[in-house]
Amino acid sequence: MAAAKKETKEKGPKKKKPFNRYKMYKVSGDKLEKNNKSCPKCGKDSYLANHKDRMTCGKCGYVEKK
Repeated sequence: MAAAKKETKEKGPKKKKPFNRYKMYKVSGDKLEKNNKSCPKCGKDSYLANHKDRMTCGKCGYVEKK
């Protein structure tokens, strides 16, 4: 006896969500302010990601605990 096979749908490639750079800054008057801190190792170009208990750099792996 042959076992019944389930038909499965073919999944396409996952779509990446676009990176929203406008969330990284806050406008106050005529100046732009950064919401996140920049990484002390990488410099001004790299930001620290906010997590519940830590702030991390995605480029070099630097971690600051809150």
